[in-house]
Amino acid sequence: MKRIGLFLILCIILALSGPVAAKTTFIGIGTGGTGGIYYPYGGGVAEIWSKYVPGIQAVAEVTGASVENVKLADKGETVFGEVMGDVALAGFQGEGKFKGKKHDILSMAIMYPNLLQVVTLKNSGITNIEQVKGKRISSGSPGSGTNFMAEAVMKAVGIPLDSFKDSRLSFTETANALRDGTIDVGFWSVGPGTSSILDLATTHDIVIIPITPEQTQKVLTSNDTYASVDLAGGVYRGVAKPVPTIGVWNVMICQKSLTEDMVYKLVAALYEHNDYLRKIHPSAAYTTPENAVKYSPIPLHPGTVKYLKEKGIAVPAKLMP
Repeated sequence: MKRIGLFLILCIILALSGPVAAKTTFIGIGTGGTGGIYYPYGGGVAEIWSKYVPGIQAVAEVTGASVENVKLADKGETVFGEVMGDVALAGFQGEGKFKGKKHDILSMAIMYPNLLQVVTLKNSGITNIEQVKGKRISSGSPGSGTNFMAEAVMKAVGIPLDSFKDSRLSFTETANALRDGTIDVGFWSVGPGTSSILDLATTHDIVIIPITPEQTQKVLTSNDTYASVDLAGGVYRGVAKPVPTIGVWNVMICQKSLTEDMVYKLVAALYEHNDYLRKIHPSAAYTTPENAVKYSPIPLHPGTVKYLKEKGIAVPAKLMP
């Protein structure tokens, strides 16, 4: 059955509501599952836009996350999407899982960095990502940035994708499967301190599997949107020391066809009420105008460019639409 998003339902309601309600523009934001950061972050953005941008009513939608969000925005089933930078670039260029089709998306803002968090239980004895061979894993739900990144990292370090049994579960389902012993290793690509891992760590002794220097070099060579980062110690119970892993920035994409005026107003509200978004999740501290030009993997929307220039921030030629 074809997916009908909440955004489309709202549009139908709008069409039936008469000429007065027609002054309101409904906006759908593609997020992810409820066990990660995308959904609460997107909900905070929706609240800001609905409250501070006249004529806008925004809503955060639960989706399959990054890969699906690119496709939904391209098809017009949502207006904005929260996407990992590697996925945004692949969608913009029509590569990888996007089957040679360049998607009509642009960058609106940079959100925060995701860290690859490869989790197992302490009693599993697994200490290296290459030990997933022959094991039961979850590389993230189909259509998610986690699944995209997990497969990219495993390919880069030489792990055949047919060498393990992959359940491809959501964050919450992955945590539950680790808890129940139905999988051995779970992958998350998410901001640190995500609720599903935090909850798992309260009841079980977990290990975050480090990415070795040799593995890191292979991964960085394979994809220049990735970076070597450390997951700080103390984020999760029982993980006291920093863990070396791979990071990638998240980007809020939008439909290329949106007007400059609309995106300008939305960007202004997003940045100027960032204090509220930080109360939703501290990762929003990374959502700054300066980071938009530092880390965007694809060109910026003209509305974003207008806002940045007004703030005296130079936009490099490669990010001009």
